[in-house]
Amino acid sequence: MKCWICKRQARGYGFTDGRYEAADPRRYPMDWVFCSRRCQDAFAAMYGNWRDGRKGGLAMSVSDIEQGARRACLKAFGAAAGHIGFDKPLGAYSEAEALAVIDAIVTRYSEAMVEHHEASKYPPVRGLENPVSDPLADFDDDIPF
Repeated sequence: MKCWICKRQARGYGFTDGRYEAADPRRYPMDWVFCSRRCQDAFAAMYGNWRDGRKGGLAMSVSDIEQGARRACLKAFGAAAGHIGFDKPLGAYSEAEALAVIDAIVTRYSEAMVEHHEASKYPPVRGLENPVSDPLADFDDDIPF
């Protein structure tokens, strides 16, 4: 059997579907097997998100960083929609116009995530008034000794 997550050889980790009674054969799906606890935990998280989404809850949890990146996309979306024209309904967009809007949103989301990553790449060094982006930038070569 293959791991449901990574497709490696399964090693005895399984998962039961709690929606069914213990005697019901559907409780023990044969293909829900895993190679490690890590893959089993990943499946449990995905399954929980799927189940919550079916109940009408959020299908995925969004971190504050991702929420901020989503907000940053609003300007890019507005600029792309303004270029096309706000009076044109979304259903009337041509393929090129729809792709331009998607490209603007995805590009800005990626840029916002990279900006956050670059800002938090190096933790601030105590004692410095201005945090540096790279604490080892003043070394002449790659070997610090």
